[in-house]
Amino acid sequence: MKIGLSEVEGRVLRGLLEETSGDIVVRLDRHGFIIHASANIAELGLDLSATLLHPHITDLAKRDHAAFLGAHVAAALAGQSRDGWVEFPVIACPERDTCHEPDCERWYALSLKPMCDAVGVADGALCLMRSVQHLRSLEGELHTRAITDPLTGLANRQAFCASLRRHLAGGGGQVVAVFAVDGMRALLLRYGQRTADEVLWGFAKFLETMAQTLTTPGHEVAQLDGERFGVLLPEMTMRAAREWAEDVVTTFAGLAAPASAKAPQLTASAGLARVECTVDWTLREAELGLVLARAGGGKQVAVAGHRRAA
Repeated sequence: MKIGLSEVEGRVLRGLLEETSGDIVVRLDRHGFIIHASANIAELGLDLSATLLHPHITDLAKRDHAAFLGAHVAAALAGQSRDGWVEFPVIACPERDTCHEPDCERWYALSLKPMCDAVGVADGALCLMRSVQHLRSLEGELHTRAITDPLTGLANRQAFCASLRRHLAGGGGQVVAVFAVDGMRALLLRYGQRTADEVLWGFAKFLETMAQTLTTPGHEVAQLDGERFGVLLPEMTMRAAREWAEDVVTTFAGLAAPASAKAPQLTASAGLARVECTVDWTLREAELGLVLARAGGGKQVAVAGHRRAA
């Protein structure tokens, strides 16, 4: 690899490389333009031999990160300390100016060491660009796991509450329904955890399917705890939300009818509340409605103060 390095620059480069492999080596001039780069910069869709003008280091970054990267490089070349690595997304595509495909986005970390002349003025820099895409992917996976129930794959209570806070900030007014399969504790004691998990998983998928029948957009389904499920119903009146919840309860009872005398009779109940005041208040009101529905024998839908059998 020939990128026009002096002996001093070579020593600095060896210090940067240490035991790394697969990194992209870039040499910048004092203004941040790429003078030379290792051949593997082609991985980013850039062919320096085919360019008439040297690209700037910020040309590699996604547009909304270019200013941030440029400020970091300019400060380092001006002699201001910029130790460590800075991360930014790259559009790894020859058509980076027009490409909008998310598959072309790759995250890289950059480490930069200024090259100074005899009087200590930076006349360029050597950089290492290292792919951190796998770390970004892992972070995304961990975040998804943190807000997802591991059994049902639904959003968990944390994610649902965050969504409620956003709706409250926008003025609220939506309807929340809290569902639960009746008699889950008795079912757990009689049939065991495995059967209980299968029932919860099945009800979660059923609830998702029923939510997809809604004509209003923006609904969300979540598992609030070990046996309760929350559904956010935007752009619905309380009457319409109640009719839908009653349809859910009735349909589930019909689909879950026991095939034999030994099979459990499964039903569900629901409580409704308007999204208002606070997240805790909203969920407490909906859960109170659920308590009233189940106390009345189950297979019911209730709003605190108003109960109706399905």
